[in-house]
Amino acid sequence: FFLFIVFKNLITPELATEYLAGAVLLGAAPCTAMVFVWSTLTKGSPAYTVVQVATNNLIILVAFIPIVKLLLGVSNVTVPWDTLILSVVLFVVIPLAGGILTRVRVIKKKGLKYFEKKFLPKFNGATTAGLLLMLVLLFSFQGETILNNPLHILLIAVPLTIQTFFIFFIAYGAARLMKLPFNIAAPAGLIGASNFFELAVAVAIALFGMNSPAALATTVGVLTEVPLMLLLVYIANKTSHWFPKQAPLYRESKHLSKPITTQITES
Repeated sequence: FFLFIVFKNLITPELATEYLAGAVLLGAAPCTAMVFVWSTLTKGSPAYTVVQVATNNLIILVAFIPIVKLLLGVSNVTVPWDTLILSVVLFVVIPLAGGILTRVRVIKKKGLKYFEKKFLPKFNGATTAGLLLMLVLLFSFQGETILNNPLHILLIAVPLTIQTFFIFFIAYGAARLMKLPFNIAAPAGLIGASNFFELAVAVAIALFGMNSPAALATTVGVLTEVPLMLLLVYIANKTSHWFPKQAPLYRESKHLSKPITTQITES
């Protein structure tokens, strides 16, 4: 709507089509890794967050390719099935399988305590380093395009920003109507609004090339997502009083004042 109608006098139809392809890739990839960051900033439920991350991973594996193919097909953008499948295998399936196999083998040989206390801390900075390296390479190739087309960057950011706020308030409002506690409502809204921009960037590069307008659109998603999500975190924390408090982990009464799990253990 925005790229083809509202901004039709500012963007050519060819560019609008490729920008739309990048926006579709962003919207079709639900967030995974950054979910924990947004949940932590709102003191969200860790259990709910883990379930949502697992659900999003399953959605990516099962629905990402059909959704992208459908939406791009409606937009008259031809994308070969084999390229899409290869992209998901390379950027999702192989890393996921590698992580599962590594976890199983390390725990089998060294135990769960070693895996959590010794093994995982060695890779604390790996994700950040990988993301920074990808951004450095991406901005190195797209830097000139970004500097030469600041207006296009702003125009692409408009629908992406509206989409982020729209999805957040749908989920957040639904959580309020359902009277969910804040530690579930806030992560629900933030998880829905956030995107797996690393996957979107990688797939855009694989499908359209590093210097393509589609890759540029996903780059704009990278630029806008973090500040937008931090703003939504602020909004969520400021409106936490709209929701019930977190349910207590124990019952308070004159007969039972200790946590249930503690009393069961003692008995």
